[in-house]
Amino acid sequence: MALEILLVDDNPIQAQARGAILARTGLPVRITGSGSEALAVLGNPEAREAIGLMVTDHLMPGMNGPELVEHVVQLAPDLPILVLSGLADAESEYDAERIVFRLKPFPPHELIRLAQHMLGEQALRTA
Repeated sequence: MALEILLVDDNPIQAQARGAILARTGLPVRITGSGSEALAVLGNPEAREAIGLMVTDHLMPGMNGPELVEHVVQLAPDLPILVLSGLADAESEYDAERIVFRLKPFPPHELIRLAQHMLGEQALRTA
């Protein structure tokens, strides 16, 4: 089964743009607009099995990035997570393994390269 990328962003324009960039990895991208939507996806065992990487924004209404990551680490401890933020000091809010933090903006090719790298590591862990 091909892995999917779970993209979490409350801004629909950013989500669509980032989703189009991530689709260049050749993998399906599942977009959710909130942390609670992402947790609903990951709470379904079949859907969770298909997710190979979660990419999330840091600042979101309701459940923010750190809260979402805390839940995901408990629910799916082996899932690699890429957190994107425009706030440099936000990185200190993430300390779990398999979490990569990057400042926005950065070039689309860098997002693709990083996603492919993280997905490759995930595939090796589950092989």
